[in-house]
Amino acid sequence: MRIAFVCTDPGVPVFGRKGCSIHVQEVVRALRRRGAEVELLATRFDADPPTDLGDLPVHRLPNAGKGELAAREQQSVMANDALRDLLRRHGPWDAIYERYSLWSFAGMEHAAEAGIPGLLEVNAPLIEEQAEHRGLCDRAGAVRVAQRAFAAATALLAVSHEVASYLNGFPLDLRNVHVIPNGVDPARFPAGLRPSRPAAPGVFTVGFVGTLKPWHGVGVLLEALGRLRSEDTAYRGLIVGDGPQRAALDERADRDGLLRGAVEFTGAVSAEQVPGLLASMDVAVAPYPDLRRFYFSPLKIYEYMAAGRPVVASRIGQLETVIEDGVNGLLCDPGDAAALCVPIERLRRSRELRSKLGQAGRACVLRAHTWETVARQILALAASPAPVTVRTTQGDE
Repeated sequence: MRIAFVCTDPGVPVFGRKGCSIHVQEVVRALRRRGAEVELLATRFDADPPTDLGDLPVHRLPNAGKGELAAREQQSVMANDALRDLLRRHGPWDAIYERYSLWSFAGMEHAAEAGIPGLLEVNAPLIEEQAEHRGLCDRAGAVRVAQRAFAAATALLAVSHEVASYLNGFPLDLRNVHVIPNGVDPARFPAGLRPSRPAAPGVFTVGFVGTLKPWHGVGVLLEALGRLRSEDTAYRGLIVGDGPQRAALDERADRDGLLRGAVEFTGAVSAEQVPGLLASMDVAVAPYPDLRRFYFSPLKIYEYMAAGRPVVASRIGQLETVIEDGVNGLLCDPGDAAALCVPIERLRRSRELRSKLGQAGRACVLRAHTWETVARQILALAASPAPVTVRTTQGDE
């Protein structure tokens, strides 16, 4: 099966280090492992491809670049002509798989015109995100583009039930919506991997992996670490990742006498470094605040579990279905540092519980949350001449 993988989002560097970048790379890898011939059409690359994707055919799409917001939006709409032309020149295709972008509709419409499956992966309510966090001039135009893309697609792949609910709020007959959460490649996290940041004997490491943005709750984690260290200075923090909050969080830890010298910020790291860093953690945390809309399918959760780390996560959104409290992880109230301390302290006291939860978490991802599972579902949809029902992997095998 020959698949055009399309990503026109200028915020997604397809060969970069961001979570969205890893998502694109892993889906491409999994599709290729299952025999698909994939070609990548993207707006932003940022780097050379990883070694194992060095032979991946790539096609560069125009990027609106910098400048006045309204002009960039118009240029992004006009870029649909270039996408349509590339698809026509390099076809024929057996299917088009696209990561939904704010101004892109040509991929799904080309699939409809060619009579082939058009699969649209939707990771977030992008219109609301753009308006709230980055600015949006032509909201009505963005809605029209979304409606065109959604209506032309033969299947919409939502990464969470919350995103599926968002899609079903559009005034369209969107009956072919499938919930396919993110996954992980467990082979990246072999048993017995040596820590790359080992702690001193007796020190208990509480870790986080992800982009340092407000909605990831790292500030809550620092507050919890301060509380824990006020009782016992054997706790340390290992914060893996970079982002707009990095400087402020680093400064906060340095100002706090309880945290100074006890929290390491690694900055941006490659995907190859993450397994060793996770192996350096005694517990891995996803301390999300109490967000009004939590629609994420966090890659970090699946990586934590694949690495066999006991997980502490906020009781919110998809996390409540992936993490079964006391079985394959522990849950706590979102945005509450005192509540976050309780499961961390519990895990520190019990090596047996840490081992039990870590093993159960890895078993969970092996059963239901690998990229192979995701690729299998994608290809089942691409091979179906008519809408099919695909089981979600929210805890299913």
